[in-house]
Amino acid sequence: MRRGPWGCVVAGGLLFAGPAQAQDIAVLQGLDKVTARISTIDAPIGDRIRFGTLSIVVRHCRKTPPEEPPETTAFLEIDDIKRGEDPVRLFSGWMFASSPALSALEHPVYDVWVVGCKRRSTSDASSSRQNVAGRSSASASRWR
Repeated sequence: MRRGPWGCVVAGGLLFAGPAQAQDIAVLQGLDKVTARISTIDAPIGDRIRFGTLSIVVRHCRKTPPEEPPETTAFLEIDDIKRGEDPVRLFSGWMFASSPALSALEHPVYDVWVVGCKRRSTSDASSSRQNVAGRSSASASRWR
């Protein structure tokens, strides 16, 4: 590891200019291949979100500061849940908005990819927490 020309750290040929900013909500898009519909999904960190038969939990979502090359990364856990069957883990890992094919979900019916990250606004925070809490408790009872 060595310092680059602008105070950046260079390790193994990769340039790391600084820490990415953690965000509260991951913005995902999902494609239902049967209906050819694309849905935009706002997924709060740590909450279970349903998309068709998929259950998606975002563990981390980070984006680079505006002065750096744009990149958004998210750590996702995606399970396929079918009635009367145990959940099957389809994906657990980092997805990159700039390279969706680098680590993609492989499913015959659904595609999911990361679009971005955002912070929950202070005016929306209390109402979103209330809505998410209601949805989480309802979905939690389904998973038991």
